[in-house]
Amino acid sequence: MEIDSCFKIGFILKTHGLKGEVTISIDGDAPAGLSALASVFLEVDGRLVPYFIQSLSIRGTKGFVKFEDIDSIDMAAKLVKKSIYLQKSARPKSTRGEFYDDEIINFSVIDEIIGPLGSVVEIMQAGPNRLLVLDNNGKEILIPINSPFIIRINKSKRTITVNLPGGFSDL
Repeated sequence: MEIDSCFKIGFILKTHGLKGEVTISIDGDAPAGLSALASVFLEVDGRLVPYFIQSLSIRGTKGFVKFEDIDSIDMAAKLVKKSIYLQKSARPKSTRGEFYDDEIINFSVIDEIIGPLGSVVEIMQAGPNRLLVLDNNGKEILIPINSPFIIRINKSKRTITVNLPGGFSDL
């Protein structure tokens, strides 16, 4: 499985118990309904490897997973810090005005008054806030996603229109 055809939903934090269970951290933009998953992909040595789920319990942004054929704390310890992925085709289509983080990478960001600001290089999680990280000719600009600044997202044109307060991009 290619990483480009998948999206990250979290990572394994630590072992849990003595029978091979692990505790996972779930990303904020992971789709709902994860508790019904039968399998996921773990990134192992730069490749995605399928792991089948025996049991999964989710509590907020954490979960407890027992994978098939992982039956000891030593086997589970080898999975710690591995990223967890799902196929992009398995996630629900985002609704109008919403997006998954990986969908807007390389989108152009345009301010209604200033004009082009740069392109999105990543989405950063800063505490409870998500930020667009833009590259503006080598200068980094951060724009809060959960704010009144984002006016519209046009997926077909791959643009994000914003209205930033005066001097915002000079910070």
